[in-house]
Amino acid sequence: MGGLAVRLGAERVLGVEMDRAKHAAELHAALGGLKGPLMKVAQLIATVPDALPDEYVQELLQLQSDAPAMGWPFVKRRMAAELGADWQAKFRDFPREATAAASLGQVHRATLPDERVVACKLQYPDMASAVEADLKQLKLAFGVYERYDRAIRTEQIFAEISARLREELDYGREAAHMRLYAHILRDEDHVHVPEPIAELSTARLLTMTWLDGAKLLTVVDREPEFRNKVARAMFRAWYVPFYESGVIHGDPHLGNYAVRDDGTVNLLDFGCVRIFPAKFVGAVIDLYRAIRDGDEALAVSAYQSWGFTNLNKEMIECLNGWARFVYAPILEDRAKQVAETNSAVYGREVAEKVHRRLRELGGVAPPREFVLMDRAAIGLGSVFMHLKAEINWYREFHGLIDGFSVAALAKRQAAALKHAQVPQAVG
Repeated sequence: MGGLAVRLGAERVLGVEMDRAKHAAELHAALGGLKGPLMKVAQLIATVPDALPDEYVQELLQLQSDAPAMGWPFVKRRMAAELGADWQAKFRDFPREATAAASLGQVHRATLPDERVVACKLQYPDMASAVEADLKQLKLAFGVYERYDRAIRTEQIFAEISARLREELDYGREAAHMRLYAHILRDEDHVHVPEPIAELSTARLLTMTWLDGAKLLTVVDREPEFRNKVARAMFRAWYVPFYESGVIHGDPHLGNYAVRDDGTVNLLDFGCVRIFPAKFVGAVIDLYRAIRDGDEALAVSAYQSWGFTNLNKEMIECLNGWARFVYAPILEDRAKQVAETNSAVYGREVAEKVHRRLRELGGVAPPREFVLMDRAAIGLGSVFMHLKAEINWYREFHGLIDGFSVAALAKRQAAALKHAQVPQAVG
């Protein structure tokens, strides 16, 4: 990341030309082989509009959780440290080979004595130190970036990424997030959440029920009705928790969900979860109404409630330019594909236009909550484009927000957090 920052700085400030495509591919290859959170940081940054040139964004968005797994000696040592020397007696079968390997840990598909099939997610060694080291590198890269481009101030973005990454190290917290989602989505028949096994879980080992399903990209050629069903289930998996309880799954990575044969979806990996104040959710709805109705005063109120400053007329219009793009799929009461209004090419054009204008206006400091909100919106939108889903997004959205009340959401959120025993957020 430091090398990336230096090369981009030299290109912008000194006029030194570089082969961006070649260097981006090299960066992708290097990050893809890492055991640590920097790969996850790269995925996060790639979804922040204009944080990196397009060549880097395209490479980093391709990063998958497919790093080589740690070997059997590591597994035996870590399992013994977490569950005791007799840990193997707690399983009928525990394979030596991992089923999957991710940025912070690897997963083994095991069987319990009562025949239940479970996923054992085992954290790699010394991940806390790795997180702190990678965050230092990220802060350096942000610092260099801001020296030559002040359109987007990164302090709050860095604070949010830091807090969420530190939370992901605590598998006890992830188990609580899993319970939270199971509670919130208990009436959603088209979404499935694994159940954590408390007696076989610790802060660095998370054991949960195994959910069978296929990767999303394996169903993109299915019939339209099936693809629409999957897309609608995905929409509700993400946004029922947000508008009902102020909670969002902040990592819509292709590996974090699976599709069942009946078109329902499994929601997986609850390390990156964001809990928002009820008034933040209310302002998201207010801004939608402001964009829909051309109500500038309501837009100003929404931005102010989030903590935006320097809200002159020019800044409001600039911010609204991005908001119109984000809200575009839900502004018309008709069935359509997301790509009609939010194609990758058009999105890039909008982002570049907004970025130039922000720079002219002296820059903006996005509230930290927007890191995961933007990531969820962009990531989920890309899923819908993969599926070529044609749905009346307007009606899906209004089914969630009609009759919305900040006070009612706050009450539901408090009850849900208490039920799931979710600890206080890191930051």
